[in-house]
Amino acid sequence: MYCDPRFSRVREAFERNFAEGEELGAAVAVYLDGELVVDLWDGVADRHTGRAWEAGTPAFAYSCTKAIAATVLLRLAERGLVDVGAPVADVWPEFAAGGKEAVTVEHVLTHSCGLPVIETPVPVEEFEDQPAVAARLAGQTPLWEPGTAHGYHALTYGFLVGEVVRRVTGKSVGELVAAEIAGPLGLDLWVGAPDDVIPRAARLKAPTRPRPSPETPRDASETPAPSGGGVGVGGGRDLLGEMSRAALDPGSLMNRALGNPAIRLLEGGANNPVILRAGWPAAGVVTTAKGLAGFYRALVGGDVLTSATLQDALRPRVSGPDRVLFMDTTFGLGYMRPSFTFPMPSRTAFGHSGMGGSLGMGDPGRGLAFGYVMNRMADSLTGNLRGLRLIEAVYRSL
Repeated sequence: MYCDPRFSRVREAFERNFAEGEELGAAVAVYLDGELVVDLWDGVADRHTGRAWEAGTPAFAYSCTKAIAATVLLRLAERGLVDVGAPVADVWPEFAAGGKEAVTVEHVLTHSCGLPVIETPVPVEEFEDQPAVAARLAGQTPLWEPGTAHGYHALTYGFLVGEVVRRVTGKSVGELVAAEIAGPLGLDLWVGAPDDVIPRAARLKAPTRPRPSPETPRDASETPAPSGGGVGVGGGRDLLGEMSRAALDPGSLMNRALGNPAIRLLEGGANNPVILRAGWPAAGVVTTAKGLAGFYRALVGGDVLTSATLQDALRPRVSGPDRVLFMDTTFGLGYMRPSFTFPMPSRTAFGHSGMGGSLGMGDPGRGLAFGYVMNRMADSLTGNLRGLRLIEAVYRSL
């Protein structure tokens, strides 16, 4: 383990999370101007066996995957293989069904294409057949006029992005990550874990008290707010009440977006090898904290995308009330930008959180890259105080 003395606050925050009983096993890594300044891990990877969390322990990081999938697609756009502003149907003709002929790749990347749910139940047999799931979405009609609103496409995002990538290259997002990003950069990061990685993965512990997202802070002063002004949460609406009611309603858009394909159908849920191996581009990354931070280090450093491509991708395309999550969200081309659901201390920060607490972040304005993974799932969808405390400690160390 290593922690540069300048970042002792990060070590203190990491140790505090364990001391307060909020962690089972976890790891955090930080790069500053390309230099590794924090690489910490502690706890147990598997509470059933007592297996210790080690330097190379990877964890399933849910929606942290979305930023990685977006990066793969943006690399194809740089090569002229995909036009982000063009209709999806240009590369995927079947997608034009149901009045979607004008839906663009940008609509998909910004959660504004109106397809946050798969209307028909996905059988377990299709969990490792991404084209089959994508075909279900191709036949659907959008729930709203594409481009007029946005709502978090919790799982469908990946099947949509993944099929565009497959139609253009004949390969999956996971295959391209391995061949063009993680492999060349030497990152312990897989969108779809190989068989030899699965036994090493941390075993997730489900939350004991499911609650809507994002987590309501016990002390609002502990949550780092984005700089440059407040972030709206919907005016005078009772958003927490709406979210609570939606969370309890099996037919709500929130639950429909999160619940199909239904991971719970598999023994062990996300710990099941089928899920770890499947490589869903919305929720399929298995990575170490150092691997996740290394991905953002490469992004910020211009090793994965050109500076021009990244800066354009970070330009907010949608912002405001989210039809699925209720709270305000802000997205560039696949990347979360500072908002109520991605509260960053810097307006130049970007990245993506994962259900239960995992978090990846880059900040070109400060030369930062950050990765945090854990196995004790928080009772929230898009974040929790553990990761936010670590982020705040990083910025306070600068």
